[in-house]
Amino acid sequence: MSIALSELIILMLIFFGIATLYASVGFGGGSSYLAILAIFFTSFFVIRSTALFCNLIVVAGGCYLFYRKGHLHFKKFLPFVLTSIPMAFIGASFKLNEVIFFSILGVSLVIAAIALFTQTINLKTDFNPRNYPPYLSYVLGALIGLLSGLVGIGGGIFLAPILHHMKWDRPIVIAALSSFFILVNSISGLSGLLWNNSFEIYWVEAVCLCIAVLIGGQLGTRFSISNLSARRIRIITAILVLFVGVRVLINNGLQLNFFS
Repeated sequence: MSIALSELIILMLIFFGIATLYASVGFGGGSSYLAILAIFFTSFFVIRSTALFCNLIVVAGGCYLFYRKGHLHFKKFLPFVLTSIPMAFIGASFKLNEVIFFSILGVSLVIAAIALFTQTINLKTDFNPRNYPPYLSYVLGALIGLLSGLVGIGGGIFLAPILHHMKWDRPIVIAALSSFFILVNSISGLSGLLWNNSFEIYWVEAVCLCIAVLIGGQLGTRFSISNLSARRIRIITAILVLFVGVRVLINNGLQLNFFS
């Protein structure tokens, strides 16, 4: 093991809490995994690979539950994933400087947190979904897929606030799409890391963390399905994302030498 057992237990508890909170609003938690892992591990590639792996575990379980409840509309979701999968692969294939990586991640998370908070405050339970031209789904999928591949997360945290603002569909359907979007992009991102030999992981730690996020993700998704309208949890999630984004910028981006 690369870290002490006591540190691993603490890390598992933190990941369990993150998975529970994020899954309750249809996300995987990849952004917070990255920030927390940066405290415990020094290898940039281990941090990125482990976060994607945990992300995949959370949303895989979530997608199964959404599917059982009839909220996964594959035909409606297909345009998003058809363009996001190759773009996430391309994004993950870039060997970014650590400072550039964390800077893009931090800025993206701050914007996503503000958007998530705004749409949660203005979210209405009684609204009619709007119709948009089909090409828009392909464009959104491609752009967010590329960004998610670059920063090493599934991208649902970027997609969901946009769709809520657009009133694309009911919140439960958007949550299901976010989980499915994260699932396919995490798989694509991991494939991109393997392709350019950037995949590196400590298996003992990874397995333990995956067990923690699997349990937390199942709890969170069940809460999402039964009580999706709980705004307090969505606001807490937005605050957490904002905190993570600012912390990533300060500790992993701005204080490092950009030209190293």
